[in-house]
Amino acid sequence: MRIKDFFEYYEIIRPILENKEFQKRKTFKHHENESVYEHSLKVSLLSYKIAKKAGFDYKSAAIGGLLHDFYTEPWQEDTKKTSMLKKHGFTHARDAYKNARKHFKNLMTPKIKDMITKHMFPLSPIPPRYMESWIVSFADKVVSSTILLHPTEYPKYLGIKKEKKNERKIRLV
Repeated sequence: MRIKDFFEYYEIIRPILENKEFQKRKTFKHHENESVYEHSLKVSLLSYKIAKKAGFDYKSAAIGGLLHDFYTEPWQEDTKKTSMLKKHGFTHARDAYKNARKHFKNLMTPKIKDMITKHMFPLSPIPPRYMESWIVSFADKVVSSTILLHPTEYPKYLGIKKEKKNERKIRLV
């Protein structure tokens, strides 16, 4: 990545990174030893790079990628029994959008809403409407694919087994 592009990317996402509520995601465990903050940064940067190279709306892709998992509670600490369709994988995209709208109303556009609410396609039944939404969904899957390196953790990600609170520490950025 060229230094000019890095500074451009940073200026796009800076208002989100500096937000106190977004900073809390450093303490939300996501996949293995990664926080939601780290994961979201990776998805955002990859979305930005792909969209920019392909000639799409890279600014919205960077924002949508950063806010795609901006849900309100750390899902791995939730011990409530719920039906399959009410599990995190099916519900967090809507929760993330509501939270993003609450904290970043000035950034919300129909395109960014689509990126956030449909990034879990095909778990979200309606496919993304915009190419940038497809890019964020793809980037999320690429970044999340590291969980495949940990087959013993599959039951947790499928909602079959919950990890005990404080069982593992996450790395803070």
